[in-house]
Amino acid sequence: MTEVILKGITKRFKTVTAVDGVSFEITDGEFFVLLGPTGAGKTTTLRLIAGLEKLDSGSILFDGQVVDELTPATRNVAMVFQQYSLYPNMTVYDNLAFPLRSPVNKMPEDDIKRRITEACEILRITHLTERKTAHLSGGEMQRVSIGRAIVRDPRLFLMDEPLSNLDAKLREALRVELEHIQKTQGSTTLFVTHDQVEALTMADRIGVLLEGKLVQIGDPNEIYDRPATIFVAQLVGTPRINLMNAVRDNGLLHIEDSLIGLPFEGHNGEVPKSCQLGVRPEDIQPADDGEFSGEVILTEPLGLETVLHIRSGERTLLSTVSGMTHWRMGDTVKFDIIRERLHFFDEEGARI
Repeated sequence: MTEVILKGITKRFKTVTAVDGVSFEITDGEFFVLLGPTGAGKTTTLRLIAGLEKLDSGSILFDGQVVDELTPATRNVAMVFQQYSLYPNMTVYDNLAFPLRSPVNKMPEDDIKRRITEACEILRITHLTERKTAHLSGGEMQRVSIGRAIVRDPRLFLMDEPLSNLDAKLREALRVELEHIQKTQGSTTLFVTHDQVEALTMADRIGVLLEGKLVQIGDPNEIYDRPATIFVAQLVGTPRINLMNAVRDNGLLHIEDSLIGLPFEGHNGEVPKSCQLGVRPEDIQPADDGEFSGEVILTEPLGLETVLHIRSGERTLLSTVSGMTHWRMGDTVKFDIIRERLHFFDEEGARI
């Protein structure tokens, strides 16, 4: 497979800068995820790597070779899109064979058959080869779309939100399969998504994009446990992180509009007198002898866990507890806040 290096790539569309000086590396065999909201520049970055868009500045290297002037065909990358991009009047077999029969490849039919057989076994679609793609379900069509990329044996897989058109169950099943295929095949993959669950569960490393700029890069644990900005902290994690204004006074960290004052003796150096405090819901833990108390104003039972909405003063905090819970609306609940896992941000939203 291939190592990919992006060096300060920039792309403008008239007055809009879609990608702004982005630099990162994808190591050989890595599953790298670009995560960000709509309009962050994820798809444009993907298209620049594929050669479908031309750089305004910067450079892209495959295994140390600059590919800026190479055509998409000569870059030998395979793309999987949100839309399935299949020929509805062709069978699954012919759809898979199509890129191998192109004038660029001109592969012998015996080799084509071997590659298709291998790809169909990996994706468990052998029984569909003679069926027209117009008669397939969404999940089956996306499997065929992925198979058409696999048969090409490309240097690099580029996937642009390939699961977003599927229902929740199919998305989860195909996510697991995609990750398994990537790990067993050792394929270098760049996967674009706005879904933080896909990013956290599939990625070796994640690059977070906002308005065309790379905000943070790291493995899933780093992105979740040490978000570089408030934006990243809010982007990952379900339920959302609790974000509150806090003020230091007389050795306590007072959470604005609440009855909570945390004993405080600094945090990795000096924290400003006022800051933004982030607390993940799992770090607010109900306990019979908890230091703080509040009123349960809502419960969200999700089976594996329950989300408690706890009011302290005028502030509502989200807390997650395992399984179903006995607490109901109107109950008083005591809880602790794990101080070792607090997140501090300055006025500009950068991590302290």
